[in-house]
Amino acid sequence: MGLLSFLRRAAAPLARRTSPQAAEDAELFDEAFQRKLEYLAMASKRVFAGVMKAERRTKKTGSGVEFADHRDYAPGDDFRSLDWHAYQRFDRLLVRLFEEEEDLSIYLVVDSSESMGFHHARKLRHAKRLAAALAYVGLANLDRVSIVTADSTLGLRLEPTRNKKRIFRVFEFLRRVEAGGSTDLGSALRSFVAQHKRRGLAVLLSDLYDPAGFERGINVLRFNRFEPFVLHVVDRADATPELRGDVVLYDVETGDEREVTVTPAVLERYRSEYDEYLARIERFCVSHQVSYFRADVDVPFDELVLRVFRRGGFLR
Repeated sequence: MGLLSFLRRAAAPLARRTSPQAAEDAELFDEAFQRKLEYLAMASKRVFAGVMKAERRTKKTGSGVEFADHRDYAPGDDFRSLDWHAYQRFDRLLVRLFEEEEDLSIYLVVDSSESMGFHHARKLRHAKRLAAALAYVGLANLDRVSIVTADSTLGLRLEPTRNKKRIFRVFEFLRRVEAGGSTDLGSALRSFVAQHKRRGLAVLLSDLYDPAGFERGINVLRFNRFEPFVLHVVDRADATPELRGDVVLYDVETGDEREVTVTPAVLERYRSEYDEYLARIERFCVSHQVSYFRADVDVPFDELVLRVFRRGGFLR
């Protein structure tokens, strides 16, 4: 049954946000969006049914269907697990062990700091759509999906859920997310790993404007045996402010102000620093074998998700 049928600082923002966030926009997850989710779920099935599915299998033994090994019988073992053919050959009571295929835990960590609300909340809205799309794909593939928001601390939390019919709970949750607070992903993600003992794939959706350094949050996930997956939400408008002359720059997260004279040369240098910051993030992720995708707000969410499928790293 188909979805519709059951239905900062390295380049801190350079102006005061003047329009309200659109987190409650009724069109955020409209019918057109839901139809695209169904297409993405079908596309994911083609990948999931291939060689990547084998990567999901754990080294645990249990009640799966793939034979793993034998061990000697011990009193109390289920007689149905005995290998009678092995008994005939070796005159030993041996118990058959099977590999157990375990569902993947997917954690979607949505940056809800104030900088995500800059420019009419374009970055936050893009992150919400991407989070909803990846959640639906995970649910459709029978994975366990949960969502948390983060700024300097953990915020809202959607408990782990399974089954793609639960996507409407995901929509409801994401509609409630609003931008606010300062960014400290290192601190927020330390709380995250302390509260989530079941390790898995941790997808970080953020603009990575972190005054303490974007590396800290990613490293918290790496060093605590989560598999980090970075979706770097980028709005090129951050690099092209429409400012000239003597202005007061206002930090949307701390309220700090600075008087500067904006000239074409200053803007060019700023754009250069911004591009270098983006490149440094990508170099860090590549060098530490962290899956990284630049999620430009001007690129449709479904196109980006298809790129993720093609490169691999999300589906297991």
